[in-house]
Amino acid sequence: MRRHLVAVDIGTASARAGVFDEHGMQISKAAFPIAMLRPNPGQAEHDSEDIWQAVCKSVRAALESADMTAADIAGIGFDATCSLVIRGSDTDRAALSRDGGKIFDTLSWLDHRAEREAKALTGIGQLHARKAGGAFSPEMALPKLLWLKRNRPDLWQGEAHVFDLADYASSRASGSNARSVSPLAAKWNYAPEKEHGWDLRYLEEAGLDDLRSATGVPQRGTAIGESIGTVTATAAEDLGLDPQCRVAPGLVDAYAGVLGLLGGMETDSLSGNLGLIAGTSSCLAWLTPLEPMPMPAFWGPFRDVAVPGLWLMEGGQSAAGALLDHMVRMHAAGGEADAAFHARIIERIGHLKEMEGEALGHPIDVLPDFHGNRSPIGDPGAWGIVTGLSLDNSFDGLCRLYWRTAVGIACGIRHILEKVEEASGTVSTLHIAGGHARNPLLVALYSDMTGRPVAVPQGVDPVLLGSAINAAASAGIYGTLEEAARAMAPERVVHHPDPARRRVYEKDYQRHLLLIRHRAELQALYREP
Repeated sequence: MRRHLVAVDIGTASARAGVFDEHGMQISKAAFPIAMLRPNPGQAEHDSEDIWQAVCKSVRAALESADMTAADIAGIGFDATCSLVIRGSDTDRAALSRDGGKIFDTLSWLDHRAEREAKALTGIGQLHARKAGGAFSPEMALPKLLWLKRNRPDLWQGEAHVFDLADYASSRASGSNARSVSPLAAKWNYAPEKEHGWDLRYLEEAGLDDLRSATGVPQRGTAIGESIGTVTATAAEDLGLDPQCRVAPGLVDAYAGVLGLLGGMETDSLSGNLGLIAGTSSCLAWLTPLEPMPMPAFWGPFRDVAVPGLWLMEGGQSAAGALLDHMVRMHAAGGEADAAFHARIIERIGHLKEMEGEALGHPIDVLPDFHGNRSPIGDPGAWGIVTGLSLDNSFDGLCRLYWRTAVGIACGIRHILEKVEEASGTVSTLHIAGGHARNPLLVALYSDMTGRPVAVPQGVDPVLLGSAINAAASAGIYGTLEEAARAMAPERVVHHPDPARRRVYEKDYQRHLLLIRHRAELQALYREP
């Protein structure tokens, strides 16, 4: 019997694939880059064909690295950013933009062109806006869909189907038009707990009464852990798999991380455990069996988006790793923000900290809202602030700015965490996934800044693990998703906070709050006639 799984994580800049065994052991991993076009400020687009090719290359490379063949793989699962794919026929593909031979047909999650539509949707229905933290974000699907209808009626009224990116990948693999509950409930305002799923009255008031017919989305979403079919012959050739491989419904990337981090816990153990999925952006999420109250500037509650029967709440930062990349690129001593350059900076920060201690980078402070504030303020138009700069344009100067940016990002996580505790009680442990989990400097910073233990999974990428768990349930290796999650749960090492550094960071956090207040004062001056 086939006992291995393939998991695919489609991020902002790359597609990654991993091969796992039935016990959750990660055997291999491979990644290939994804192109992005920035046609105008605040806009970001992908080419879905470029994405698919990166997926196929990463799967084939992971299989080769694991010394596996198609006959070893029982199932494949996908997770992805909440980007919106507009797909016409293969011979006449829909295009938002064309550049360099590529057809850009995908609105990236970080595209903010739908800010006007987000405000309009917020004003129409407060019941729905409450699940969006009180105000729709342009990063959600519904504002993007309304923008598409208003600004590209040629695509909206044509024969194109519109997919969330995770659904596009699973559809491309299986040929099925099934759509996962995970992105539908979190970004499309679908409610799996309701009899009919869709609030037709709200969609009509929003001018999206034709949403289902225009996008091809079905009446009901498919639950995580179910199977939507097997790999098609064409996709099997692309991926290096065969038509006996089962395909799982797609997951929101952060929720795949939540499943990998928390899905194996017993229900009564979930309280106080939060997942921190920290990468290009950061998501702080938790699961609960009882429906929680909505919170201002937090998304949810959404049911069934990570584990069937459980509710999820989410807060986050729109720019975390992306902000560190930005600092590297913009600095005179910077360059291409690849893994090697980041590693070089982090190594140098370690040496500088040995010499200068926790005063490294003072008096620089960074308010990290360069792409808006998702939580706990909920303002997509918020802007970042850097104070304390000098004329230092050396590499060490870049390292100091990088470190202080990381401190600012950690301050933002603490700010979110405090609002979570006000609403939901004490947080006992943070469970970390994403690129920051592989950086001991950042893991220690998050622990010391928040005063909470940080649990780091060992030998496994928790986001990929979540998609592997989904694939294992879909392939029938386990009877339920919960059984798969418990059987495949990773080992963890817990990093405990240092009380001395915690006291040092208290002043950083107070300055963080002060910058937020000063920004509000500056914003008020800009609004004055």
